[in-house]
Amino acid sequence: MSDTVRLDKWLWAARFFKTRAMAKKAIEGGKVHYDGARVKTSKNVELGALIRVPQGWDVYEVEVIALSDQRRGAPEARKLYAETTESSERRAREAEARRLTNEVMQHPLKRPDKKQRRDIQRFQRQPGE
Repeated sequence: MSDTVRLDKWLWAARFFKTRAMAKKAIEGGKVHYDGARVKTSKNVELGALIRVPQGWDVYEVEVIALSDQRRGAPEARKLYAETTESSERRAREAEARRLTNEVMQHPLKRPDKKQRRDIQRFQRQPGE
C-alpha cells in the first residue's frame, strides 16, 4: 500500500479496468467521476472519495477505503472499495428490468422459409409498384 495513487492506477488495481490504458481512456472520456466531477488521469485518490465507474450496463458508485497501486487478486482488490447501498440497489433494479424486458420480447424460433420471405417482401412493397 502506498500514500498516493493516481486515479488510473487505482482503478486498474481495483480491477474496474483490465488495463491502465483502458482506465485512462475512460477517465479522459468523462465516464469516470471523482466526487461528482470529471477529473484528469493524474488525480491522486484520497480515502473516503466517491468514484462513479461505468461497467458495461451498470454504473458503480464506490467509496475508496484503501489505496494500492499494485494489481492483486479479485478478493484483495474488493477490499480497496465499498459500493454504496444506493448503487447496489439501483444496479439490482436495472438488472431485473433488463431481465423482464428480454423475457417479454418474442424472438423467432427459426428463420423464415422461402414462402414466408416472399410474403414479407410482398407485404413491404409499396402499392403502385
